[in-house]
Amino acid sequence: MPNAERNGRHYYFRNYLSRSERERIVEFLTTIAPIWELRYPEGRPLPPGQTQRRLLRPVYWLGSWQFACLDYYRPPRHVHNRCVEAEPFPPVLAEILADVEARIRRLFPPSDIPRGYRLNTCLVNFYGSRLEGGRAVDTARVGEHRDFEPGPVASLSLGERALFQFVAPRRVGECNPPLLSQWLEDGSLQLFGGTLYKDRVLHRVQRVTRNPDLDLPPRIPGFRTRRINFTFRFVPDEHVVPFARLPEPARSDVIGYVSELAQRSRFFRAALDTKR
Repeated sequence: MPNAERNGRHYYFRNYLSRSERERIVEFLTTIAPIWELRYPEGRPLPPGQTQRRLLRPVYWLGSWQFACLDYYRPPRHVHNRCVEAEPFPPVLAEILADVEARIRRLFPPSDIPRGYRLNTCLVNFYGSRLEGGRAVDTARVGEHRDFEPGPVASLSLGERALFQFVAPRRVGECNPPLLSQWLEDGSLQLFGGTLYKDRVLHRVQRVTRNPDLDLPPRIPGFRTRRINFTFRFVPDEHVVPFARLPEPARSDVIGYVSELAQRSRFFRAALDTKR
C-alpha cells in the first residue's frame, strides 16, 4: 500500500523507484533533446488579448506530442489533431508503467477507468532555472490547471522536492487554501483520479526546493534542471494522429518543431521522411 493515501482517490508512493530504475531513467534522459515551444503558431493572428510567448520550461513528450501551438487535448470538443504520434516509451518506463497500471486498476473503481484505458502519453517537464540577461530566473512552478485526458493520472518525480497542491477554482478576489498539499520526493510516484481530483478541482506546482549543485540531464543550453517530472495520461488511440496525416495548416505549424526533434530522434526523422 502507498505511504500516504487520501480520500478522494489520491495516492502517493514515496520511495517508488528502485536505484536501478532511477539510473536507467537518467541514462535515457541523456539521449533526448527537449525543446522550447511557443504558445501560439508563428505567422498567424494571435487569439484576441493574447501575446506570443515561449513556454516557461523545455519539454519532451513520449507516446504522443501535444504541441502547444495546436492547443491541448480537451474533450469532448477539442480532440482532433491535438495529439501527434511520438516515440514509444523506452524499456525502463514501459516496465514501470506495467506496474503502475496494475496499481491503478487495484486502487481505483471501474467507474474511474474509461474504456481502452492505458497510460499511452507522457509529458516530461523540466523544472529549474533559465539564464536570462546573465542571471538565473527560476521557472520551477506551474500555475493552476486541470488535466483533461480521461482517467487517472500518474506522475514520477526526479530531483528536487516539489510542493504539489490541489485547489478549488477561485472566484475573482478569492484566495482559496489548498485542499491537499503533497511534497513530491525524488523517486516518488503520485496517482490521482476520480471526480474530485480530476473534474472538480485544479492542481499546481507551488514551488520546488533549490539546490545550487543539482543539474540533471540532458544538457539544455541556457537552462539548469533541478527537477524532472513524467506525467502519464490516457488519450484514446483514435485521437492520436501520425505527423504524415496531420492536415494543413496544423502540419505547417509544427514542422519546425518536428524538424528540430528529428536531429536527435530517429522516430521523428522517420516521421519527417514519410511526409517528404
